[in-house]
Amino acid sequence: MKSLPETDWTLLIRTDFSDQAAWQALHAAVTTPIEEDFLANVDIVDDPAYRDLTSEQITSLTADEFLIVADKTALTTPGMPLLVILKSEGGGELRVIAEELSSIENNISLANMDWSEFVDSADEDGVFRGF
Repeated sequence: MKSLPETDWTLLIRTDFSDQAAWQALHAAVTTPIEEDFLANVDIVDDPAYRDLTSEQITSLTADEFLIVADKTALTTPGMPLLVILKSEGGGELRVIAEELSSIENNISLANMDWSEFVDSADEDGVFRGF
């Protein structure tokens, strides 16, 4: 399996290729600034080579500590809850709706907030929908 590209921004890796229209909607949601022009700083990896990879497989392909995955759940669930992975100690996985991706990506990447603040603010279903 090929390694993920090295980049200065956070990788958003597409792993589900079953619905092109859903992907286009998610892509638009992620690349459109929200209030006050906030935007997630992501480099999108849209390559079928990563089709159906698990989070464990994805994390093994990069040294990056923070990753975002557009998997089947993200492309088939209302709100498009992307899988966010923090590999460092105390990290884990969390889902975030596409509309709130910039909040978590900007703050974690800049170390403005702790991972636990987002985890603690997630709904009962484990999805962060904002503060």
